[in-house]
Amino acid sequence: MQWRSVVLGLLLLRLGLQALLALLPALAPGLCLRRRFPFPFPPPPAALGPPEPGSSHWGSLLRRGGLGETTGGDEYERRYSGAFPPQLRARLRDAARGMFVFGYDSYMQHAFPRDELDPLHCRGRGPDRHDPSNLNINDVLGNYSLTLIDALDTLAVMGNSSEFQKAVKLVIDTVSFDKDSTVQVFEATIRVLGSLLSAHIIITDSKQPFGDMTIKDYDNELLHLAHDLAVRLLPAFENTKTGIPYPRVNLKKGVPPDSHNETCTAGAGSLLVEFGILSRLLGDSTFEWVARRAVKALWSLRSNDTGLLGNVVNIQTGHWVGKQSGLGAGLDSFYEYLLKSYILFGEQEDLEMFNDAYRNIQSHLRRGREACNEGEGDPPLYVNVNMFTGQLMNTWIDSLQAFFPGLQVLIGDVEDAICLHAFYYAIWKRYGALPERYNWQLQAPDVPFYPLRPELVESTYLLYQATKNPFYLHVGMDILQSLEKYTKAKCGYATLHHVVEKTKEDRMESFFLSETCKYLYLLFDEENPLHQSGNKYMFTTEGHVVSVDERFRSSLWQDILPAYEESPDKVKPTEIKALNFSSNCNKVPDERRYLLPLKSNYMRQIDQMVGLI
Repeated sequence: MQWRSVVLGLLLLRLGLQALLALLPALAPGLCLRRRFPFPFPPPPAALGPPEPGSSHWGSLLRRGGLGETTGGDEYERRYSGAFPPQLRARLRDAARGMFVFGYDSYMQHAFPRDELDPLHCRGRGPDRHDPSNLNINDVLGNYSLTLIDALDTLAVMGNSSEFQKAVKLVIDTVSFDKDSTVQVFEATIRVLGSLLSAHIIITDSKQPFGDMTIKDYDNELLHLAHDLAVRLLPAFENTKTGIPYPRVNLKKGVPPDSHNETCTAGAGSLLVEFGILSRLLGDSTFEWVARRAVKALWSLRSNDTGLLGNVVNIQTGHWVGKQSGLGAGLDSFYEYLLKSYILFGEQEDLEMFNDAYRNIQSHLRRGREACNEGEGDPPLYVNVNMFTGQLMNTWIDSLQAFFPGLQVLIGDVEDAICLHAFYYAIWKRYGALPERYNWQLQAPDVPFYPLRPELVESTYLLYQATKNPFYLHVGMDILQSLEKYTKAKCGYATLHHVVEKTKEDRMESFFLSETCKYLYLLFDEENPLHQSGNKYMFTTEGHVVSVDERFRSSLWQDILPAYEESPDKVKPTEIKALNFSSNCNKVPDERRYLLPLKSNYMRQIDQMVGLI
């Protein structure tokens, strides 16, 4: 496959293919994406140059920070190599904090107690009661002050104890889940349940690493709220022949009578971290058991030939409705939670499944040269394939896939993470944002909106923590600058309706505060307790902080599920690594710390691949 060859016939058939994609989507409507596609795909834009220079504010910031161009070397080395001035880093940390504060304060002033902020009209947004089929809104908004809940641990990570304590008290006093709201089980779990558990853990931590985040007379109210919500989600796991849950549940009435029998793999298989934490805090195995049963059910349905899973499955028959296998929407967090469940709970089978999944991803989804930083050929790229044959299904990737370099960091496959991250960064440089879908064959967005997603920032942060290479601070600075320039609105930050035209939509999703701002802040905050305390922390798929400690290592469910038998040829629990790659953390030597993580000729190749140069 040649990335740079744009087939003339494909260009001539583009409009026809777009119409076909619109009629035959790869994913069941509204099940697997955090955002549906409300408009037709645009014609391919003209090739764009690099983003426009920053505003005078940013130019002033760079000058005050002491960042100047280095001399010698090629353009990439001049721009990215060398040390990153600590003064500039501190200013960028403060800018990231200011971004969060502006978004959070705007929500509290104009939108609370509603779920989300409309940043263009400075008002709140809740469920769409007039149109129950508006899943783009109703899957996420449950009439329970979503943005406030989702932002709790970001307040703590930024050390704002007074606002954290005030926000927690507001949640305790005002939030109820006794609502006639039909929500997506996945979204309610990762955004709401996960944040309540994270804040509870922070409040009850005897070490208090973020400052005094304790609440006077706290009586586990957040844990009780989390328990109440989880109980209301449990009906999704009932009356399903496979054990795979229904995608939606009404918080008062249970599963709606007209509920779909189809769900996406990520939505059904990414509940184990939050449900497992809740079970282990309560000493009640019920929640972990249903989540673990769903993971095992999905795992049992993988292809016998490729070992891959599809993206949409029928929960009653186990039949794959969507046969696309990739790393983006519909599958992304399923892989993420196989590894993170092992990290948190230490269960051997979770690591077994992850290593098998990673091996099959490398065998069937990865294209390009074998090594990231040496050799000839196209850069590594992970594509969408048919789960049964491994054959290419389309030529687009989506922005959610940008999380994968961060996951590779966690298992030590840093070299491969460097290449994939560079590809997504190149797209960001071209548009000042990541389009929801990008067609690498046509070098153009297929779906051009950007809802302030955090995945590229997350991978940037984790790669910096793994390599300490200042390159990733430059990447974070570019992202921060683009967000300020293109998405800042009257009352917060707005979704980009079109990454080329830079038109805005009146929505600020809660994950902007819980993830995007948090990862940007942590990237520039070297002294943050997360990096200094000696404690071990993990981020959920919604960016919520949870401590990795022994209280989550006691299994509660072996008496219900069959015991796991370890075979002598299986990987040991201490061996957290992928089994089929040649590079690892130790192969990024110290002398490369202030050099480009990717050789400039390969970086230029990727920039050409996305039409940046």
